[in-house]
Amino acid sequence: MKNVLILGATSDMAQAMAKKYAAEGWSLTLAALESELLDPIAGDLRVRSGTDVQALAFDATDFSNHRDFYESLETKPDAVICVFGYMGDQILACTDFDEARRIIDINYTGAVSILNVVVEAFEKRGSGSIAGISSVAGDRGRQSNYIYGSAKAGFTAYLSGLRNRLAKSGVHVMTVKPGFCRTKMTENLELPAALTATPEQVAHAVFQGLEKRRNTVYTLWMWRWIMLVIRHIPEVVFKRMGM
Repeated sequence: MKNVLILGATSDMAQAMAKKYAAEGWSLTLAALESELLDPIAGDLRVRSGTDVQALAFDATDFSNHRDFYESLETKPDAVICVFGYMGDQILACTDFDEARRIIDINYTGAVSILNVVVEAFEKRGSGSIAGISSVAGDRGRQSNYIYGSAKAGFTAYLSGLRNRLAKSGVHVMTVKPGFCRTKMTENLELPAALTATPEQVAHAVFQGLEKRRNTVYTLWMWRWIMLVIRHIPEVVFKRMGM
């Protein structure tokens, strides 16, 4: 039975991925900072799917412990999905570097730290799949969330570099760029329905993308074209748009 390690497993998006992989017959290793929240999630998945589910504590910012965390896994994963992230407070981050650093460390530094360990193991083995959840916010900096966006841009570039490096190794790396997603965090926001994915849609796209060895997946698909347009708006015009 194949195993998937989901990092940041308490989010709505991650839980949908866990359900999808369990339904497809995979065993699960769920890891998150709020480990106490994982037990009921893991228990529910065991009852519903009958699959093996392990729940572990994982802190994206505890960089020195990432190698020990991975090496301690009883079942080494066939696939790793890096879901954890932190939107943060852009206004606060402009004046409080602790907030800016937290956004950067969770969305970029922590992801690089743990995935470097994963990649080392996968490359030695000659197999494995990695999916990193980046964001369309990393495709172009906007005044409303440029610190978060810059961290995601860095993560996107990192994943691209890994994919290039590992192309002949048997290890596959996929970048996932969600646009709007309907989660508890966004339930009070007025999001355009046609452009807003459900966690289940993202989970399906991630599973299918890894199975088909896609390089980059946008969710929903139309965000690829939306961001293509946004990236090509001349800077002199973009500055006046106040996005």
